[in-house]
Amino acid sequence: MAHDVKTELIALLTQARDSVAPTASATPIQIERPRDPSHGDFATNLAMLLAKALKKNPREIAQQLLAELPASPRISGAEIAGAGFINFRLAAGEKTEVVRTALNQGADFGRSTQGGAQKIQVEFVSANPTGPLHVGHGRGAAYGASLSSLLAFAGWDVTREYYVNDAGRQMDILGLSTWLRYLGLLGEQIPFPPNGYQGDYVRRMAEQLQHAHGDKYRRSATDVLQDTPGLPAADRADDEAKAQREAHLDALIARAKTLLGEDWHYVHQHALNEQLEDCRSDLQEFGVEFEVWFSEKALYDTGLVARCVALLEEKGHIYVQNGAKWFRSTAFGDEKDRVVQRENGLYTYFASDIAYHLNKFERGFDKIINIWGADHHGYIPRVTGAVKALDLPSDKLQVALVQFAVLYRNGQKASMSTRSGEFVTLRELRGEVGNDACRFFYALRKSDQHLDFDLDLAKSQSNENPVYYIQYAHARICSVLKQWPGSPAELSAADLGRLDNPREQALANLIGQFPEVIEAAARDLAPHSVAFYLKDLAGEFHAWYNAERMLVEDAALCQARVALAAAVRQVIRNGLTILGVSCPESM
Repeated sequence: MAHDVKTELIALLTQARDSVAPTASATPIQIERPRDPSHGDFATNLAMLLAKALKKNPREIAQQLLAELPASPRISGAEIAGAGFINFRLAAGEKTEVVRTALNQGADFGRSTQGGAQKIQVEFVSANPTGPLHVGHGRGAAYGASLSSLLAFAGWDVTREYYVNDAGRQMDILGLSTWLRYLGLLGEQIPFPPNGYQGDYVRRMAEQLQHAHGDKYRRSATDVLQDTPGLPAADRADDEAKAQREAHLDALIARAKTLLGEDWHYVHQHALNEQLEDCRSDLQEFGVEFEVWFSEKALYDTGLVARCVALLEEKGHIYVQNGAKWFRSTAFGDEKDRVVQRENGLYTYFASDIAYHLNKFERGFDKIINIWGADHHGYIPRVTGAVKALDLPSDKLQVALVQFAVLYRNGQKASMSTRSGEFVTLRELRGEVGNDACRFFYALRKSDQHLDFDLDLAKSQSNENPVYYIQYAHARICSVLKQWPGSPAELSAADLGRLDNPREQALANLIGQFPEVIEAAARDLAPHSVAFYLKDLAGEFHAWYNAERMLVEDAALCQARVALAAAVRQVIRNGLTILGVSCPESM
């Protein structure tokens, strides 16, 4: 297996380095694959790294390293290139031996112990449960799910977590919006606030309330609007008008809580539970599961928010100004200090976010990954600063940003129909292009890069559609295996030495790279690397399939070629499983 060859090369070079430069034994040994295959199978820059310590020309050092390099039957040759690189070539049968390894290891081929079973938490999506998930949430969901699967495959003990923002003003606005629509169904004429939640999903929740409870929660329009400030003209967009609309909304929320009393909790929870369940089912249909759904409200109920602010205060990171408590986040690189407790005693969202991160560390994770929308970029320094202020190891916290996705149809920005009229839901997108295309296209770009989602391409059955192209390779191999008269169990005994043409060697070489792709992608939090690798593998397979016959009369050659195809199929399965994409056996 190529991965083992790489390990062996490191061991051989370690011996050579320690012999040539015993005083520089700390010099790292880096093994890479040359971009140009004609330069060999692996290369090292060790001689160049040793040049400063030995005060010699790198090429001269490379000669010495080769002279001290122990022999290995797996290496057919080594040569010096360029400024002092050493290129290695594998023995003839070594490249194809990985085919047997892939077949024997099956679903575990490429699996790594890189993570060392360390506990890692990946928190993603965490959208406010105030409405359906949209296409932006979909990209975060696809990235988070693929990354979690990738990290688990690379040896981490992964906990997938969704942070439920079930406390605070946004949920109050949703509860109020639902109640106002409910009152409208009962004939109460109350102008709907423009900054309330407008979608049809709010009307459906109101209808559920009416169907289940009749007029139990009815209050007169006069009582609801009592003492609430008026709304500015609809065409005003100045700051004063915005502030007036917010004040009007807050007054309505206060009236709802007063008029409904204990019943407010039921209306509030009804809206929360309906949206949370919609979100959960949407994600499950998308193949995205969470081990933990963490409640923001629990942070308040357990007193952790108050304890967190008290801790910061004890450590001298809080000051009081105009009755409010401020966190000195500028001391940690933030652009300005942040309020954690308002003058009315209420804590801010930032305060609960700090408490949530304290909770994460207290749960004992070795690494914590937050996946946020790119618009949260400015939030990173203040949260990292709060973690440092609490004397927690901030190097354990990593934030990955996800850019929004823009949909295109016929080369134009798509305005897909949506009943809310405000955004395109993830459910609508999945309905149009299917889960597989959604998951793969979302994963096809680095998460922090802008994504243009081509709807026409995602639905097309052509070689230009990358997910179709990869799935078609898998289906083609399944067809070959069905036609082959032998048993799959026989394939691992194939004479792989018969795979001697350049296309077969290139395919075997690519299979051998899969474990390296996994480790690099996990290290860089980059599942898109797996997607690109699978495109390349499918491309090499299709080229070979179109150039050579699989089921030839020469039984040994036929078995070797079927074994190679089956190994490609296994790698495609392992890679697509990480990305949450299915592997059809016929297309």
